[in-house]
Amino acid sequence: MNQLTTELVELLTLEKLEENLFRGISRNIVGKRVFGGQVLGQALRAAAMTTDRPAHSLHAYFLHGGDIKAPIIYHVEHLRDGKSFVSRQVKALQHGKVIFTALISFAPQEEGLNYQTSEPEYPAATTLKTEQELKESIVNFLPENVRVNFMRERHIDMRYVSVTNPFTPQPEAPSRAHWMKTWDSLPDDEGLHQAIVAFSSDFALMGTGLMPHGISFMTPNLQAASLDHTLYFHKPVRADQWLLHDMDATVTASARGLNFGRMWQNGELVVSTVQEGLMRVRETEER
Repeated sequence: MNQLTTELVELLTLEKLEENLFRGISRNIVGKRVFGGQVLGQALRAAAMTTDRPAHSLHAYFLHGGDIKAPIIYHVEHLRDGKSFVSRQVKALQHGKVIFTALISFAPQEEGLNYQTSEPEYPAATTLKTEQELKESIVNFLPENVRVNFMRERHIDMRYVSVTNPFTPQPEAPSRAHWMKTWDSLPDDEGLHQAIVAFSSDFALMGTGLMPHGISFMTPNLQAASLDHTLYFHKPVRADQWLLHDMDATVTASARGLNFGRMWQNGELVVSTVQEGLMRVRETEER
């Protein structure tokens, strides 16, 4: 298996400490704090280990930034074990405090009413440049102190439909899309596939709300953080096959932005995402 895929699977493989209590490792994905997608994926993985049903919805709140140098403990509480629906609450703990909490609901696939909105038309993933190719094209814009981290290869193969230079952003409509999948094939473990999709869903979604303001995560004095994150799993999904994440933002107000996403696979709308993010631009670094 590809090394990056192996590392991702290891990141989302938890150690069971005792009943309903699990420990996950941390890895530097985006910087000094734990990547929100890591906690989303690990929390979903922890809850999935207490049931044999796939998840259909996850509603999460990020409460404190996580420490990448320390493991995270996940406590799973059983709220409901019904004939159809199973409900779990997961709390992620680090250094004696809750840094994240989520309500996750599980249900079996069943036949019923079936409708979906129209899939957007975008170029196929294989026709687009790799993320590393795009990074190489702007390497001269990178300050020396961020170049190494910025140029690291991501654990997910991402192909961007529309491309902007994050060091010279311009105001534009808050709408974008990218394709994504793991670098290598994965075993037929539905819980693992859903956890990797949750992990991947945190890339780029919040940045959609920055677009109309002509700023990016590279903008000086920007304070940005995920506040909450929601996932709806409509149909079975594979993280090792191309997924199109089509995203837009509807409003920015009160230093927050609201972002929506739809994930498509083989013509099927398989996952929907919602995220609210903190967006503050300070006048000076001292403030």
